[in-house]
Amino acid sequence: MRIIEVSSPSAYDRGLQYGRAAADLVGASIAYYRAAFEEQLGRTWTEIQTLSAPWERLVATDFPELYEELRGIAAGAGVAVREIVVLNCRGEIVYDAAKYRKTDETDGCTSFSITGQAAADGHVYAGQNWDWRHAVRDTVVVLKIVQPPKPTVIIQTEAGQIGRHGASSNGFALNANGLGGRFDETVGIPQTVIRRLVLDSTTISDALKVLIRTRAHIASNALLTDRSGFSIDLETTPGAHGWEYPVDGLLVHGNHYQAFVPPQLAAQHRPMSPDSLLRVPQARKGLQEAATTTDVPKAVRSAMSDHLGQPDSLCAHPDDRLGALSQWSTVLSSLVDLTTGDYRVAAGTPCEHDYELVPFNLYD
Repeated sequence: MRIIEVSSPSAYDRGLQYGRAAADLVGASIAYYRAAFEEQLGRTWTEIQTLSAPWERLVATDFPELYEELRGIAAGAGVAVREIVVLNCRGEIVYDAAKYRKTDETDGCTSFSITGQAAADGHVYAGQNWDWRHAVRDTVVVLKIVQPPKPTVIIQTEAGQIGRHGASSNGFALNANGLGGRFDETVGIPQTVIRRLVLDSTTISDALKVLIRTRAHIASNALLTDRSGFSIDLETTPGAHGWEYPVDGLLVHGNHYQAFVPPQLAAQHRPMSPDSLLRVPQARKGLQEAATTTDVPKAVRSAMSDHLGQPDSLCAHPDDRLGALSQWSTVLSSLVDLTTGDYRVAAGTPCEHDYELVPFNLYD
């Protein structure tokens, strides 16, 4: 997995550094989504870029600094700005296109926070199994962004994206999961932008304000964990929001509504990812071992390697019954120690890859 560090008070310069360091991976990501959109959505790459125009206008108008970063990434990678915009709103495009063409909307990810009595060593932890398209696993990067006067952030994301999951030098982590469901036709903010705004926040309270006050385009779950031991899970939608707090220090969320079902969906709601109903209790059961051992990373790895229901298990593996463009797997598993600042990632399925420390501490 490529580790990239960028540093500058200029958003464009940060993007330029990022684009140059990941140019080959950005190209590979574009090649994958071009093929995937054509096969799964019946759209050409040119059509997809045209569909991204409303989000490009929204980000350029409302979040000009982040748009400058997108421009810098494009220049550094030698691609069109709109191609980088597509990479940053690929989820929104998929959900919208599915209204007109039947397609698989399944999403993955199992997030957790371990606080208080749930960790025998007294530390505060956050992390997740990030499940996504198996074909993009080699485009995943760990990105450290030094951006004074804003906090330094460490993000795990696909090359070319400006936000996904990660943690801030101000001592809190964001883990996220898709939720699914159809809402209205209003163009909302892409998840990559929202998640970056959360991580760029000064305090956990500011991060909560972003999630509560920002109107997203699609529904998504956000799990916030603060080094103080506070954690909360927010099921955010373009309409109503729901929330949960830890039980005995442990909080786990998957890809189904756990706190509530939005009224727009209630009459005919079904979880978009049935395996989420299996993954969440399995993760909760396994992570309880963290309360009985001082080697919490080992306990977490064991828990997140669970294979009940394989291939659509907590530790997800490609399903040979699906085509190459449609296969899923755990592309990365993460574990952040918010007490010490140690940031660990397993580059792929945790059953096959141990958690390794990234070469910088969150609080450096």
